[in-house]
Amino acid sequence: MPPTPQTLTAERILEATEEVLRRHGPAKATVVDVARALGVSHGSVYRHFRTKAALREAVTKRWLDRTTEVLAGLAADAERDPEARLRDWCTALFAAKRRKAGADPELFATYSVLVAESGQVVSEHITELTTQLTRIVQDGTQTGTFTARDPAVAARALFQATGRFHDPCYAGEWEQPGVEEEFEAVLDLVVRGLRA
Repeated sequence: MPPTPQTLTAERILEATEEVLRRHGPAKATVVDVARALGVSHGSVYRHFRTKAALREAVTKRWLDRTTEVLAGLAADAERDPEARLRDWCTALFAAKRRKAGADPELFATYSVLVAESGQVVSEHITELTTQLTRIVQDGTQTGTFTARDPAVAARALFQATGRFHDPCYAGEWEQPGVEEEFEAVLDLVVRGLRA
């Protein structure tokens, strides 16, 4: 008896799309390639994602959400000291971005192209990250650990100040000698600026 085919879900399509992008790159990967990898018609893929652009946005969002989800737990842990949470959050963000760039450089390059196409997805990702930071800064001001008139403004400034360690345009610098020390120096400076 032949195996029962798996139900075609958005998640399966996104997994296949990631593999197709890894093999072919963003310039050559097509919806037909994704459908072929899944053993379905391209019309079946279009039932889940109306356009190629929508599929590319969804796979980009999925890739960015992996980082957001890791950081969400750190941001939400209100039982921990806000300064320790802030340091751990920034360190985890840097580590996640470095891991993505170093573990699979071809896929990282592919996603760099897709991110450039997905302005709304990137904007939502940055908003989510700065919202997480705002929560940490807000908790710190409520406990008297930090002084910030507007936690959201402070969080955005902190995000911008540490940009060299999470913005993909700096990925080439993330494995340079001394980068960890530079990261710690910047983090120490911004944390000192927030302390009450």
